[in-house]
Amino acid sequence: MDYNLIVPFIPNLRRYARALVGDRDGADDLVQDTLERAVRKFHLWRPGDLRAWLFSIMHNVFVNQLKARKIPYAVDIDDIAIAAHVPTVTSVDVLDLQRSLLALAPEQREVVLLVALEDMTYSEVSTSLGIPIGTVMSRLSRGREKLRRAMSGEATRSGLRVVQ
Repeated sequence: MDYNLIVPFIPNLRRYARALVGDRDGADDLVQDTLERAVRKFHLWRPGDLRAWLFSIMHNVFVNQLKARKIPYAVDIDDIAIAAHVPTVTSVDVLDLQRSLLALAPEQREVVLLVALEDMTYSEVSTSLGIPIGTVMSRLSRGREKLRRAMSGEATRSGLRVVQ
């Protein structure tokens, strides 16, 4: 078994873990737990999409940790990671995006992050999260729409939709 096949995916795992957990130490722990499980279960991997398999393991480890700790699902986006992709982004833009991502349901947030941050295909996300492609598409669509509304200044207060 060639565990070196996993090494090229570690930066992707770290970036996604950082977006899921919100802090470097927690992200490093999540990556470590994911890699340990991947090495232990490597005999179960069938040649194919190793990246999707690793992200599936990370998703399961993360969900199990949340359930065990009963910690609310929160994301703290690394300012540098986002700013590197958008040259005109301001710290206010980053905070707006962070708040908007936090407002998404966890299921939508996962799909949005995997598609946008990790550049995964719908099929890869489907495989990673163990959900049908149609569910991936609907969660992504609803998540993007909520992000668009939040980033454009639309808000909901007391059940009324307010446009700023």
